[in-house]
Amino acid sequence: MMDTINMAAKPVQISLEQSLLERIDRDPQTKTEGRSAFIRDAVELYLATKRRRDTDTRIIAAYGKDDAARDLQADVELWSKEQVWPKK
Repeated sequence: MMDTINMAAKPVQISLEQSLLERIDRDPQTKTEGRSAFIRDAVELYLATKRRRDTDTRIIAAYGKDDAARDLQADVELWSKEQVWPKK
């Protein structure tokens, strides 16, 4: 299936275990939008989660595990939820 929505994207070849590919293919998003959209969204989510973990690690390194660090982490969580993400 060719991705016509994101024509500026660069095609890449990846290898996946058969069982993982079958799980991806069973997902409703894959059935409606295709594998490329599913994998793009999964990678975006992974990178956002990783960025959040890295931020949390830096907060703990800078402020320790005291109340100030927990308060700052709660603020970051609140701000990230309030951010408006563009629709596809």
